[in-house]
Amino acid sequence: MRSTPLFIALALATAPLAATAADWDNWPTKATFSDGTELAATANIAYDLNDFSGNSGIEDADAVRRKEFGATLKKKGVYDAMVYYDFQSDTWLDVFVRFESKAFFGSDIGRFRFGYMKTPVGLDAGTSSRAGSFLETALPVQAFYEGRRTGAEWVLERPQYLLQAGAYGGKDLQGDNPGTTQAVRAVWTPVKAAGDVIHLGLAYSQENPRGYRDGRDVSHPASARLRARPEAGLTDIRLVDSGALTTADKIVRTGLEGIWIRGPFSLQGEALQTTVSRDGKPDYTGNGQYAMASWILTGESRPYNAGAVANVKPAHSYGAVELVTRYSRIDLDDADVFGGRQHDWTLGANWYLTSHFKFQANYVKVDASRRGVRSQPEIFELRAQMHF
Repeated sequence: MRSTPLFIALALATAPLAATAADWDNWPTKATFSDGTELAATANIAYDLNDFSGNSGIEDADAVRRKEFGATLKKKGVYDAMVYYDFQSDTWLDVFVRFESKAFFGSDIGRFRFGYMKTPVGLDAGTSSRAGSFLETALPVQAFYEGRRTGAEWVLERPQYLLQAGAYGGKDLQGDNPGTTQAVRAVWTPVKAAGDVIHLGLAYSQENPRGYRDGRDVSHPASARLRARPEAGLTDIRLVDSGALTTADKIVRTGLEGIWIRGPFSLQGEALQTTVSRDGKPDYTGNGQYAMASWILTGESRPYNAGAVANVKPAHSYGAVELVTRYSRIDLDDADVFGGRQHDWTLGANWYLTSHFKFQANYVKVDASRRGVRSQPEIFELRAQMHF
């Protein structure tokens, strides 16, 4: 592993920060004006190493995984807005403005958001990229998550439930994925307190993609494609892949999600499914699930807010240490499509040095088969992350 010394050097260089963790938690990244409006800078920079073994044929790599920068403007109880871009992948992230209904109508009937935002089917995909318990999202989340779209969204949150509905249209900010989508999500939280959470949710979306002509006047039919990397972000190889599904008339996504948090212990899981209706061909369905467990050795709890989890905030000068494990599976064989099947086991450890520095290590054991070919790579991954 040619870059392991780099990660050791990064860890040793930042270790002295543990002695002054409180000072490093108070970065001057925001300014507050007299009327309560707050302007803040935000960023997430992650450097990864992926080492593959087991005759996988996949090349080892180390590179910057994320280089996200943006800004937020908000006035508590009135509105908030965000512009966020990943310079590593040259991709727009969140670009939106959100309003609190109570500030404009006198009663709380929810929050309204307009702009470019995440669609709601996929709990783990909806979690901030800086707050992942693992380096990469699970197989079914990668394959079935629709991504961000331009549209309007409504969220109503109460102590025991959260309701979400959105409508999206046109293309994304890269000029791709034309079509329309309607989505809903409902979450029941019979227990919701710091360090004590039960979260059960259902999500559904219907996408109607449409064909388009590119700048060379080449026609592209409406299509869908379901595939996943082997839970490693520095390779473009997919061991399971449905290929292009044309002509796609409708794409229905469904999700069942759950979170349990009790002190330093946590469980989380999802079951996801996507069905693609195709003109002149039978419907195609892919499905997958994952389950994960977390134990924070230093006693903190995973934070939970607005239907999602966040990074652990260390309570000690030496930071917080978390052990995690996950099992994920996906099945992309259906109808006349042989996209393959795969299941992964992942063991990991996270060190939250401060609220701005995080180190992660994952070991992933992969078992994939497609069209009679079986692949069983093993992956060792490291990440050094700085965020604010």
